[in-house]
Amino acid sequence: MRFSVIIPVFNRPDELHKLLESLCQQSLTDFEVIVVEDGSDLSSESIAKCFQKQLSINYYYQQNTGQGFARNKGMELAKGEYFVFFDSDCIIPENYFRILSTNLDSRRLDAHGGPDDAGEDFSDWQKAMNYSMTSFWTTGGIRGKMKNPAKYQARGYNMGFSRLVYEKLGGFVHPNMAEDIEFSIRIKKEGFKLELVEEAFVYHHRKNDFPSFIRQSHQFGRNRVFITRFHKDALKPVHLLPLLFLLGLVFLPIAFLFLKPLGWLMAVAYFLWTMAVFISAQGGVKSRFFAVLTSYGQLIGYGTGVLRQAIFFL
Repeated sequence: MRFSVIIPVFNRPDELHKLLESLCQQSLTDFEVIVVEDGSDLSSESIAKCFQKQLSINYYYQQNTGQGFARNKGMELAKGEYFVFFDSDCIIPENYFRILSTNLDSRRLDAHGGPDDAGEDFSDWQKAMNYSMTSFWTTGGIRGKMKNPAKYQARGYNMGFSRLVYEKLGGFVHPNMAEDIEFSIRIKKEGFKLELVEEAFVYHHRKNDFPSFIRQSHQFGRNRVFITRFHKDALKPVHLLPLLFLLGLVFLPIAFLFLKPLGWLMAVAYFLWTMAVFISAQGGVKSRFFAVLTSYGQLIGYGTGVLRQAIFFL
């Protein structure tokens, strides 16, 4: 068997149903599916059973340990040559595995990461969240939109690696803090070839409201600093840009009071950035307004997360 699809799930049976439906539509079907229920109160077992005739699927329940360790359990149970990881809130385009298989063979990849996108049927709010997580004008500029695919650090919602990588490196080292990025760094340091496969994207059907979206962005900022305990070089200058964005907003009123020329210059810079987001976002006026809102929230959340975790480490 070529692929083992590993899906950790926690209290999201409806989302899992949509994900499994999309897997039934794949043009290349040489894969098994392993669902690891990570201590949920809302069981997905009946959902998995619904697809037993359409998919080679196995369901496993464990006490809650976190998504990273749930993925580890999935790898223990896997039979395929190559492991692919999806989050339960993803929808997989029908040619995903055909595209992935072609790229793995032609580019001789040991591991891959793929981007995420918003479907046409997504709400304005979901499209706005997707924009702020993938745009050049936010931290999304590093999520699947880069000139050199070898610089990509795969994310757990859409990533994979060979059984050989797993046998040499083991699994994820943390249950829920940047375990995917840490593993991506470790893969490359061990000499394996991990690259972005831009065409192997997924539709990421996020269900966040605005507060939970900011909390998630805050956690991403914390995660980036956190993984320096495993890899000292994991924190790059580009990762500090959201913190500078946040500090600039805090300093802006002070600049207007005491350094008016600087204050006006900063205000113009933030205005131009806001307009760039509004113009480059997808959809109508409502969707673009939401994109501005989520982009501010994403950068502020990420920046406060970096600051909080940095202070925690001091």
